[in-house]
This record gives sequence, structure tokens and C-alpha cells, in this order.
Amino acid sequence: MNPIIIIPARLAATRLPGKPLAMIGGMPMIVRVLRQAEAANAGPVAVAAGDQAIVDAVEAAGGRAVLTDPSLPSGSDRILAALDVLDPKGAHDVVVNLQGDIPFIPPSALSACTDLLAAEPSCDIATLIAPETKAADRSDPDLPKAVIAMEDQRGCGRALYFTRSTLYGDAPVWLHIGIYAYRREALLRFNAASPSPLERLERLEQLRALEMGLSIWASTVDSFPISVDTPSDLEAACAFAAQL
Repeated sequence: MNPIIIIPARLAATRLPGKPLAMIGGMPMIVRVLRQAEAANAGPVAVAAGDQAIVDAVEAAGGRAVLTDPSLPSGSDRILAALDVLDPKGAHDVVVNLQGDIPFIPPSALSACTDLLAAEPSCDIATLIAPETKAADRSDPDLPKAVIAMEDQRGCGRALYFTRSTLYGDAPVWLHIGIYAYRREALLRFNAASPSPLERLERLEQLRALEMGLSIWASTVDSFPISVDTPSDLEAACAFAAQL
């Protein structure tokens, strides 16, 4: 396999406008994500930016960024637009979509995604899950949950569903982490399809892939990484950075 990691980012986030450039421990968040991705050594890394200010911040840090149309509707659209510039001949057969709001994502987590694609031929899209940390996680609509046919011996399994709704039962509830490693042909198929009924219902685009018949597998990691969506999340991220 020959992966490439692309991080979509735009300034127009509704709950925390301008968040890719929010400073965390003296560094813009998008640069922190870039550094973690580079440390994985899983392939070249670039930012698919919806705004020139993001491009400027990434390039000032020595990274690579591609300016994309700010009106693109989703991160996967932004990634494909950047991919046309970065790899027009299709040399990279795996495309990793890393969300730009996970500033402390362990580099090993990215490798876990690409390793899962390599190990499981039936997998079209690989992603990550982590166990719930508290009872309130089960009913938090901002924490998408994954229903997985888990293979306990391997620490991974095939995804059956994703939901924002409350899950019940004695088994651990798995929280979904916003990283996807696509086989390139799967990404092209996914992006060519219209939003699906379940996707619109749950506001989770990975459900489009499942409705299309694409196979999503998830690998487990020990803990859910800090994700920044709100001002309080940003405060928590800054506090974490101060302890490093």
C-alpha cells in the first residue's frame, strides 16, 4: 500500500469559528494535527484548506497545504479536491482522512488504520473506536457511537451501524473517532454517491458508505483523544498542552 494523509480544515465551524487556527500551547491546532500525522510515518501529509489563512499557517510551519473551494460541502469533498492536485496520477492507493480538530491524536492511531486495511482484504474503509469513559457518553449526541461485530482476538471488527442515539446493554459502548483510511476506489465511489437517508437522519456521513454496501472495519484504541468542537473543548486542550 502507498498511503497519503490529508487533513481537511476550514474556518467556518459553527460552534467554534476559526478553530483550525486556535492556539494550543503556542501552536495553531491545525499545525499540531499536522505534526502528529507526520510523526506516524505512514505516508506524505497535507492539509486540504478551505481558507488562505490556513494555508499560510501550515506553510509557515513547513507543511504542505492545498487551497480548495471554501463552498465544498464536506471534508471528503475537500480531500478529493486536494488529491487531484497532490496526486493526479493516482500513485497513492490509500487515502487517510484525518479530522483537523484532534490535536493530540497518537501517531500510532494512524498506523492502526492503515494496518487494518492491509490485514483485512474485505475492508474498504478503516476507522478507529475507543471505549466509553463514563455513563454520560452513551447519551451524548455529540459522541457518535459505533455498533461493531467485534473479533475479540484481533481487537477489531466490522461496523454494523453508527448512531448519535443512546445505546444500552452491559457490553462496552464504542465511541467513534473521526479518522478514515479509504481504499482510493472506495473514496471515489463514496464521494460520487448522494447523501443517503440514514446519513441525513443521523448526520453521520459514514452511514452513506454502509448503505452503499461498502465495508467499514474499526480497530480499537485505549482511549478517546481530545477533540475540539467548542470553547470548553479548547480550554481543555490548552490545559492538556500545558502539562506536556
